[in-house]
Amino acid sequence: MDAITRMRCFIQVVDSKGFSAAAREMGRSKALVSKYVGELEDELGVRLLNRTTRQVSLTEVGEAYYKEAIEILQRIDDLQASVQSSHQEVRGRLRVSAPRSMGDDSLNRAMMQFLKQYPEINLDLRLEDRFVDLVEEGFDLAVRVSQLEDSSLIARKIAPFRTVVCASPKIIEAHGAPRVPADLTSRPCIIDTNYRYKQNWAFQNDGERLSVSVKGPLEVNSAAAAREAALCHLGFLRTPQFFVAEDLEAGRLVTLLEDYEEPMRGIHAVYPHRRHLSAKVRAFVDFLVDWFSSGAAKA
Repeated sequence: MDAITRMRCFIQVVDSKGFSAAAREMGRSKALVSKYVGELEDELGVRLLNRTTRQVSLTEVGEAYYKEAIEILQRIDDLQASVQSSHQEVRGRLRVSAPRSMGDDSLNRAMMQFLKQYPEINLDLRLEDRFVDLVEEGFDLAVRVSQLEDSSLIARKIAPFRTVVCASPKIIEAHGAPRVPADLTSRPCIIDTNYRYKQNWAFQNDGERLSVSVKGPLEVNSAAAAREAALCHLGFLRTPQFFVAEDLEAGRLVTLLEDYEEPMRGIHAVYPHRRHLSAKVRAFVDFLVDWFSSGAAKA
């Protein structure tokens, strides 16, 4: 237990960028926090932190230890939270951030069913097409449709999805169907700026990744607006397939360059790495996984 306490103190000092701030966060004295970190370094036989009168910084070995320590403590916290949450009621306020495009469709229906199943939950759902800072803005979790690169977050995959290039039959007739990704450079494209690569669309050819620079009449940070532009014959669109599934099935839009699409990606639930996974968050994520895997999202 002492080893875990020392480890937590070390991580808090790094996150707080100093011993005084860490002590305030932990409700301990600065001397005690310093003592625990010193004991940890003595036990390991290495210096983890460079200390000056104004700040602390990680040594090279300290940086490696910090990353591993976070993972270890997360597993310990998750185990404890899992045991505790099995005896807790699913209730209280739940703050969730999700893309507006999902909230207008499948996620909206899922939320209503979740609230029916858990009537003691007070859901605060914020739909906006931006990456919120979960800790800074006080969210319990976020639903994200993208590749995840932020190592400070824990993610659970809710469902797979694929991006597609699509267009209306009318725009294809006017400009011709692109046969290779490079053909898009000479065609009008609708750019959803929420998409990770914005004007540089990524494709795959025989296992090798390639990027194509596109431009067009509209750049917008809304998947709904981008879809509407495609339906109005303004250009070629790159978007998650689930968002235009009904349009594709009805023939209002047509998929293109399917052989060049990147592998399946995922819709993820993400939450801060050191926050205990409460019963309400666990129930919410489990519900979404079941909802998407059962096919209810497409109903």
